[in-house]
Amino acid sequence: MQLYCRDVGDGTPLVLLHAFPLSSAMWLAQREALSARFRVVTPDLRGFGGSPLGTADPSVDVMADDVAALLDAKGIDRAVVGGLSMGGYVTLAFCRRHADRVLGVVLADTKATADTDTARATRLRIAERLESDQTVDVLLEELLPRLVGPTTMRQRALIYGRVRGLVQSAPPSAAAWAQRAMAARPDALEMLAGLQAPALVIHGAEDAVATAEDARAMAEALPNAELVLVPRSGHLTAVEQPQPFNEAVAAFAAALGRTTR
Repeated sequence: MQLYCRDVGDGTPLVLLHAFPLSSAMWLAQREALSARFRVVTPDLRGFGGSPLGTADPSVDVMADDVAALLDAKGIDRAVVGGLSMGGYVTLAFCRRHADRVLGVVLADTKATADTDTARATRLRIAERLESDQTVDVLLEELLPRLVGPTTMRQRALIYGRVRGLVQSAPPSAAAWAQRAMAARPDALEMLAGLQAPALVIHGAEDAVATAEDARAMAEALPNAELVLVPRSGHLTAVEQPQPFNEAVAAFAAALGRTTR
C-alpha cells in the first residue's frame, strides 16, 4: 500500500509525520519555510488525507513500515524523521524497526510511554463511537478543545478554525483505526536509551495533551537530545507557532546535514 505524500525541495531529506486526526496538510508552513534548504517529505498516514486505510490490523508498527516503504519508493536511504503527537508515536516505532535509516529524530508534543489503562479505555470508547456514529462529532466535542493552547484560542481564531476544519475532514473509519493503533502501542522509553541518532524534542508550553514531564523524560532518556520549549503554544506547535518550530528543526537538520557530508 502506497501512502499519498507531498514531497518538495532538495537537500537532506526531512520526513514529517502528522498529528491525529489531521493530515499532511498541517505541515503547510513547514513545507513553505523548510523546502528551500531540505527535501521535505510529508505523507498522509494510513487512512488520512489521500492515503487508503487498507485492511491491516491497527498498529503503529504498520504505520512505521508504511513510511519505510514510502522512502524505498522515493529512493531515500536515510532521513531526519520527525512527528508530532501521533506522528511522534509512529516515529518512535520507525526508530525501533528501521533504526539504520534514521539520520536524526524530531519528537514534538508526544510521549514515549504507553497509554495508561484509563487513556487506553478512552481511546477505545472513542473508536467505538466513531464507528457507530460514522461522524467525527466525538473528536470535535472531546479532542478539538485540547489540540490548541489558550493563547491560540484567544488570539488566533484563523488557526483554530483551520485546525477544526482538518479535524472535520478526518474519515471516521481511519480515526477509529488510528485510536486502536495508538491504544495498543508499546512503551518506547527504554528503547530511546539505545537510539544512536541525535534527537530534537519540542514541547509547546501550553500543551495539555503531552506534558512537559513527558518531553523531559524523552530528552533525558535519549543519549544525544536537545529540548526546545515553545511559548504560547498548545499541542500543535508546528501549526500554532510555526516560526520557532521551523527555526529549531532547520538548525537541527542543517547540523546533521553538515556532519554527513
